Amino acid sequence: MELEYIVVIGVILILLFWVGDTLPKKYRKRSCMGKNWKSTFPSSNKEDIREYLIMFTDAFAFSPSDKLKFEPDDKILDIYHELYPSKLMADALEVEKLAEYCEQKYSINFNGLWHDNLTLGELFFSLKNT
Repeated sequence: MELEYIVVIGVILILLFWVGDTLPKKYRKRSCMGKNWKSTFPSSNKEDIREYLIMFTDAFAFSPSDKLKFEPDDKILDIYHELYPSKLMADALEVEKLAEYCEQKYSINFNGLWHDNLTLGELFFSLKNT
């Protein structure tokens, strides 16, 4: 009986490890993009940028350690489409969760900012200047 439990726990751990890294390969291969953020937003401190990117990674269920794999010119919808390449796939409401976080933390109307080409940098700029 103990062997069965060990096998079941092993399978669960393998599945959690396999499913746990949801970051699309395109972004996973990148090095740290912190320099891009600082050059795009020189007046913003690192903590504000990291806090914003942690909010984004949380909304998209990425690991917080992946926050600097994204750069200011990345389009939110492109990241979404990397996760869900088929329109038939059910999503986890990542964009809606991001909207909720932005509205809670920054008291903004996310729908007023949204457009299909919205970049992470553009959203960061809008949140910091509202």
